[in-house]
Amino acid sequence: MLSVGQIKAARAFLSWSVNDLASHCSVGATTIRKYEMQEGIPAGTVKNLLAIKSCLENHGIEFTGDPLKNPGVILHLK
Repeated sequence: MLSVGQIKAARAFLSWSVNDLASHCSVGATTIRKYEMQEGIPAGTVKNLLAIKSCLENHGIEFTGDPLKNPGVILHLK
């Protein structure tokens, strides 16, 4: 899975707002905001979290490390 910090870092690397991420991954902006107010792995549906993860990976993000102990994000430029 992925952590809240990884989601925020990935958005920052892509220069995406919450609304940008929401439109790219078809998850509501309010839902993403709720996730980002949490800590660690967001409490949300697996479907939404996988949609966010897949979307970010399709745009060049690689999630590294353990999301709870050593979360990381790498941007692969195309």
